[in-house]
Amino acid sequence: MIEDDEGHARLIEKNIRRAGVNNEILPFTNGTEALAYLLGEDGSGEVSARRQLLILLDLNLPDMTGIDILEKLKSNQHTRRSPVVVLTTTDDAREIQRCYDLGANVYITKPVNYEGFANAIRQLGLFFAVMQVPETD
Repeated sequence: MIEDDEGHARLIEKNIRRAGVNNEILPFTNGTEALAYLLGEDGSGEVSARRQLLILLDLNLPDMTGIDILEKLKSNQHTRRSPVVVLTTTDDAREIQRCYDLGANVYITKPVNYEGFANAIRQLGLFFAVMQVPETD
């Protein structure tokens, strides 16, 4: 999970757990640390070759945009098949289309109110519970 808002990160994890998903969730608050984990120190992405990953990505991060991260992940042979769920407050139609064009699998706009956001994340957790993550190369 790449999310710089600690409150949103806790809410996301709480509601994913509530939906019965118990997979490990690694939190990152900025793109630099997330990419270092996903692509490795050498940037090749080989470190993620046999990981089963699902990436929750906020677009508004302190050090880079989620679009930059999405581009890097989807252009890398070892991470391109990893599903990416964009969770962000941005509801601009061009931004949404750009994310899908770059390979995002799901785009969810964070509702402004807490209850709406919690409900959206609960539904996402139920989706995760039945989703099959593809093997990477």
